[in-house]
Amino acid sequence: MTAETSETSPLMAALMLFCRERAIAAAQARKELEVNELDAKAILYIATHAGARPSELAGHLRVTSAGVTTMVERLVRRGILRREADEADRRVSHIHLAVPLDEEPWSQLTRFHDAFRAVVSQLDPEVERELAAFLTHATLTARDEIDRSATGATSAA
Repeated sequence: MTAETSETSPLMAALMLFCRERAIAAAQARKELEVNELDAKAILYIATHAGARPSELAGHLRVTSAGVTTMVERLVRRGILRREADEADRRVSHIHLAVPLDEEPWSQLTRFHDAFRAVVSQLDPEVERELAAFLTHATLTARDEIDRSATGATSAA
């Protein structure tokens, strides 16, 4: 059993350590940038989906359109996001980042992932593929088991 996670499985302990350190890094970045968790998720989504419509962002974040409108307006006022009107339909807006996420202080939002990605890139490609396949299988199996439990179905395993 590891002291950090109270887990008896070394793999589970490693996964719990990863999750905890990722959460700590994300919380520190949000605190320093003075954004909440939902704001940070929106910023990271827009970073990879430049020009997304508010409805797309609302769907991704699983919030109401009114909630995303309030959040986007707040982030626009802070200079973090910007809106652009659609050229074909002026009633539609597209959301873009107004800050460079690859520069300080905004790079803090991705610092942990970037550092972890650098470590993973040093793995043997076959080892990486095998680990990825196992973790994907385990994650999806656990999710399916939870879904079955929530709907009252029993596991055939």
